[in-house]
Amino acid sequence: MRIILFTGKGGVGKTTMAASTALKAAKSGLKTLVISTDPAHSLSDAFDMQLGPEPVKICENLEGQEFDVYYSMKKYWGNLRQLLLTVFRWQGLENVLAEELSVIPGMEEGAAFMWIEKYYSENKYDLLVIDSAPTGETLTLLTLPQVTKWWVSKAVPFQNFAMKTIGKGVRKTTGIPLDKGFEELQNLLGKLEKVHTIFSNPEICSVRLVTNPEKMVINESKRAYTYLQLYGYNVDSVIVNRIIPASASDGFLKQYTEKQAAYLDEIEDSFAPLPILKSYHTGEEVFGTELLYKIADMVYGDTNPADILHKTNPYQISENGTGGYTVKIRLPLISESDVKLQKFGDELVVEIGNRRKNIFLPKFTNYLKLSSYKLLGDVLIVHLSKE
Repeated sequence: MRIILFTGKGGVGKTTMAASTALKAAKSGLKTLVISTDPAHSLSDAFDMQLGPEPVKICENLEGQEFDVYYSMKKYWGNLRQLLLTVFRWQGLENVLAEELSVIPGMEEGAAFMWIEKYYSENKYDLLVIDSAPTGETLTLLTLPQVTKWWVSKAVPFQNFAMKTIGKGVRKTTGIPLDKGFEELQNLLGKLEKVHTIFSNPEICSVRLVTNPEKMVINESKRAYTYLQLYGYNVDSVIVNRIIPASASDGFLKQYTEKQAAYLDEIEDSFAPLPILKSYHTGEEVFGTELLYKIADMVYGDTNPADILHKTNPYQISENGTGGYTVKIRLPLISESDVKLQKFGDELVVEIGNRRKNIFLPKFTNYLKLSSYKLLGDVLIVHLSKE
């Protein structure tokens, strides 16, 4: 089964791109499910029909689903939820507040992972299209397995056998499902690990960054690209949405379209060698299958949207054994004398001739200094140190 996850800054058009991609894939004969992990669901609006917490048929070969964390908790973690509710009520919290607090941080993303693991195991669909939350929440989703494993090891530092033995006694005397809740938590951890492995496999999962030709949006997309590469996820393309067509560039839009043209050049430079797919503004609100098909044809043309569009890692960062870090950047067809490098905070500025490439590093590199760099083959190796 193929998985394609769409992410980007809030409001760039992720839902439109996910919905149109799913439609085109379904039309080609692939059994497809499009699912929304964004708490502010708009997938129903895109298809102009009501979707729910279980898959709903949209058209031939296509179903849609919008996650509901409370529905998912009841379905998968009834004992864990009951355990949390009991503890919160025992501490004197009112029922309504206890209900709200029983959805612990990360549970929304955890619910998404449980469903994805289910669909992957069942192998019912050829393609899973994920309409993800804005960039920050997507990164939370993708790092959830590692973070949850660490949190549980600190919060529940007991051996399984001891927890189950003690838990059975607690359940018999108090009715609190401690052992059952712990079993569900362990089951959740196992499935999170499995989905993380699936998402990290470039043969299965691709991330597609949706952006707009605007400065703030492009900068967030660059940062997202850096982090996705850092976490080992394959970004196979960038989709530039809401480009004003040249035919509409007269009058008050002239200056805006000129700016967009400059930003499009920046996107091509910044994300090379990723494929840059383009979607032009249609002049109307996009909802309903007819317009979604139109968008899909504009973006993909004759290409199968389920194909892996790109599969190389042009950027890597790792510890170098001396307390610092090494950044490797793929820069083909240049010589070392062509390169000028500067670092400002968490940003590397690579100048090659009259071209400039801004690479956003993880936040922790903000206080590291650029110590040296050299070109080996087509890879620029940058050393960052604490002094």
